[in-house]
Amino acid sequence: MNGAGCRRKGHDWERELARLLGEVFGPENARRGIQYRSGTEVPDVDVPAFWVEAKRGRKTNIRAALKQARTACRAPKWLLAVCKDDKEPAIAAMYLDDFVDLLREWWTTRQR
Repeated sequence: MNGAGCRRKGHDWERELARLLGEVFGPENARRGIQYRSGTEVPDVDVPAFWVEAKRGRKTNIRAALKQARTACRAPKWLLAVCKDDKEPAIAAMYLDDFVDLLREWWTTRQR
């Protein structure tokens, strides 16, 4: 696949992910980031509470995606990498500290 095809595949994945997350957060709260900039100001998919780094390709590198999110994120958000290898289901990953923090917040809210 050429460069333009790879970019289109990535953009399509970001749109699909924004649509899926929009089912949770509402379509008005889930959208693709501003991709015509360097990508350091906004996440690939902009949703409340998370900095989402989306990757799509033959063999994605989820650790590199999380590292990219860590470098780019300037807001107090949970880092989330969502990667989809060709012909495979998507995988979402977070750093363990962020995951435990998220679970703690979810569990505390649920107990009320």
